Amino acid sequence: MSKFGELIDVQVPVLLDFFAEWNEQSTDMHPVLTDVAAALGDKAKVIKIDIEKNQELADALKVKGLPTLMIYKDGEMKWRQSGELKANTLISILQDYM
Repeated sequence: MSKFGELIDVQVPVLLDFFAEWNEQSTDMHPVLTDVAAALGDKAKVIKIDIEKNQELADALKVKGLPTLMIYKDGEMKWRQSGELKANTLISILQDYM
């Protein structure tokens, strides 16, 4: 969990994508997240977290639906939503926290 604290306690917004390879909506989001990361460069971070490998973290954050997207900034959760979103929508939301 301390590694998680280091990931989210940064000055730029951090978009977390909680996913599972067996979940079709999760895998559909992979290219969207790649586009978001490319569009924002070093102004934001995009981190994908496999719930199969990080079950304790997923449980602690009460991740139920997949994909679950969260934005953290300065160690604090600012936004959370489950389900698929378009790249432009995510970019716009992230820009609100820059």
